[in-house]
Amino acid sequence: MAGGLPEPEFEITGTSLVLTFRKSKLTKGYLVGLGLNERQMKAMEYLTKHKKITSGKYAELFSITDRTARNDLKQLLEMEILKKMGTSDKTSYYVLAEI
Repeated sequence: MAGGLPEPEFEITGTSLVLTFRKSKLTKGYLVGLGLNERQMKAMEYLTKHKKITSGKYAELFSITDRTARNDLKQLLEMEILKKMGTSDKTSYYVLAEI
């Protein structure tokens, strides 16, 4: 994602090359409309810059308990804003879903 936007799509159709630019729907207005809390909003900003976050890092950034961090991240997973990566709880991290 260049500049925080999804990569453009290239398509060759017989006689034409079609280039499609997509704007991420994860705008501040969209996220506010979903009812995200302030921590979750700031986490979205963090993820656009750093590409991934762990529940431990989330807890550290916002000075909250691990349980609160996991609950916030679980809510983002359920909304399909984030995807969980990794093979176990100790090695897992979260990335923005391809929206």
